[in-house]
Amino acid sequence: QVQLVESGGGLVQAGGSLRLSCAASGRTLSHDGVGWFRQAPEKEREFVAAISWSGGTYTADSVKGRFTISRDNAKNMVYLQMNSLRPEDTAVYYCAVKLVRIGPLTDGYNYWGQGTQVTVSS
Repeated sequence: QVQLVESGGGLVQAGGSLRLSCAASGRTLSHDGVGWFRQAPEKEREFVAAISWSGGTYTADSVKGRFTISRDNAKNMVYLQMNSLRPEDTAVYYCAVKLVRIGPLTDGYNYWGQGTQVTVSS
């Protein structure tokens, strides 16, 4: 059984930084696509960033230049480094695993974590 657990969320002032972590059990993350998504209150879930099984990274335009996704294969962890945070980045952030190695990394995910809250104050 695959389980994903996010951590690292919290309250931060605008301009600050946070690093989110995604820990997996039951699956080796280096074999899969791993993505970060977020959902703000009363908004649809949106793609933030992803890293493919081959190590390629993809970032949404809204966070490009501020957020970076990375993976530590030895620890079986994926991270989302978030810099220059803005109030509009406030959301619950989820990590997810995509098993199929075809199609865009913006959708088609099979397993999801429970999410971690990120709140950016102005």
